[in-house]
Amino acid sequence: MEIRQPIVTVVGHVDHGKTSILDRIRSTSVTTKEAGGITQMISSTMFPAEILETKCKSLLEKYKIKLTIPGFLFIDTPGHAAFTNLRKRGGALADLAILVIDINEGIMQQTAESIEILKSNKTPFIVALNKIDAISGWRRHDETLEKNISVQSDFVKKDFDTKLYKLIASLSTYGFDSDVFYRINDFTKQLALIPCSGKTGEGIPELLVMLAGLSQKFLSDKIVIHSKEAKGNIIEVKREKSTIYLESVLYDGILKINDTIVIAGLEKPVVTKVRSLFEALPLGQGYHAVKQSKAASGVRIQVPEAQEILPGMPFVAVEEKDIEKTAEEIQKEVSESIQTEQEGVIIKADSLGSLEALIMLLNKKNIAVNKVGIGDIGKADIIAAASFIDTLPLNAIVLGFNVNISEEIAEEKNVKILTNPVIYRLLEDFEKWRKNKEIELQNAQLKKITRPCKIKVLRYCFRQSKPAVFGVNVLGGSLKAGIQLINSDGKVIERVKEVQLDGKKTDKAEKGKDVAISLPNITYGRQVNENDIFYSNIKEDEFMKMRENKKLLSPDEITILQEIAQIKRKEKATWGL
Repeated sequence: MEIRQPIVTVVGHVDHGKTSILDRIRSTSVTTKEAGGITQMISSTMFPAEILETKCKSLLEKYKIKLTIPGFLFIDTPGHAAFTNLRKRGGALADLAILVIDINEGIMQQTAESIEILKSNKTPFIVALNKIDAISGWRRHDETLEKNISVQSDFVKKDFDTKLYKLIASLSTYGFDSDVFYRINDFTKQLALIPCSGKTGEGIPELLVMLAGLSQKFLSDKIVIHSKEAKGNIIEVKREKSTIYLESVLYDGILKINDTIVIAGLEKPVVTKVRSLFEALPLGQGYHAVKQSKAASGVRIQVPEAQEILPGMPFVAVEEKDIEKTAEEIQKEVSESIQTEQEGVIIKADSLGSLEALIMLLNKKNIAVNKVGIGDIGKADIIAAASFIDTLPLNAIVLGFNVNISEEIAEEKNVKILTNPVIYRLLEDFEKWRKNKEIELQNAQLKKITRPCKIKVLRYCFRQSKPAVFGVNVLGGSLKAGIQLINSDGKVIERVKEVQLDGKKTDKAEKGKDVAISLPNITYGRQVNENDIFYSNIKEDEFMKMRENKKLLSPDEITILQEIAQIKRKEKATWGL
């Protein structure tokens, strides 16, 4: 069986230097061309074995590695994405991954997310400890990384070791036993760490050699071309007037001009033909036209129909007689990876892989997903979210990862829209909104019930009866017009008709205020006397609701609530229990 190039994806935190490492590998400077130094598009880089032989000859000899792979196919992900979750039929698209970590910053939120995705996809990976050149006092004394580390000054070595062991400890919390690569004897049991610098190129040859060695030793059965049937993944869809170009990765078989391909969709597959075919040149030098391309390769496919083709979707070349069967199989696979519930949030993402990863991360937080989509947030998404406003207001939200909001959307004040090009920030914003929304809903519920209140009758009587008007001091909670008062024996006194502060009517009076209240059917000096203590009359179900939402009550409200419960239990021992 023919061995193909291992597909390698580069993942990590937004500014830890993923693309700068690939720049070193392919001797380009993509980052300087990108807005803000962050990669704006996904790209694939062919790295042939002959270049690997030339760049890493002495290291290949040192580690006794005889190359059998034809090279590598590197996939560079957008710097604003937290991970690559590109999928193929039967698993992850990448055979191997390089997890880039800034040795000076360690594991960040996006790093952690990348680790979760790699673990869930069971993708083997090595760690590029980038930016060693930024360690204070670091000097490049030797071309060999191991020797160069050993000849650093004592204080630099100490700083390097401190950062290295801190990272080893952090990785252990994720279940990985890791060490610097030249100290590892068994790569099946330990995760290899390769210190490097995308800026100076230190450690890049070692990184390539480790990838080659691990690929040949542990992936030999996974990196073979299994059939002539072409299989791949749509990375990006580009439209130029009426022409559609599919930036893709071919991971198995041979793709030819005029082949019929079936591409999975969210709802139904698309069947189309390969009108023209372009293959990626080595080291990111663009594309050239070809009649056929063999896996693994980065290809640009031109298709004729302006159909709804979505990024991230798997595709397969088929014969005419097998179209229906293949379409059913490929669609079933996508449907199984997108699990939704009858109740949940609405999410949109820029590709299938991002969508799957977002669902996985939300499910880990026990958050159900009701409706999904690829592309910008539109009117249908708002309508779907609005259906939950009355029944499940915490689901009245649309989350968008790396997508825009369509101009057609009319404002719906009760539907929240959150978008972000960085997934962990999107999830942070969502959790913050949900927490605030829960408090808002709970407060709205508590507004409908009688809150705890305790008052003391003062000696100031302005009117003795019909209604009685006299002064009180609010000892705790808030006094509102309309609440019914009870005394310390639980006897109902009367409902407060009105509250006045400084001679003016007020809706409520807070703790510490002296106010006048009016009580119908009461005579001051008979049913009510100076220094009497009264409480708001709280029903048992109101008490239970407040106990469930205790965090929304002030400390003095909690104390008063306990006093009211004791009063009520004089008559009914199980009240509120």
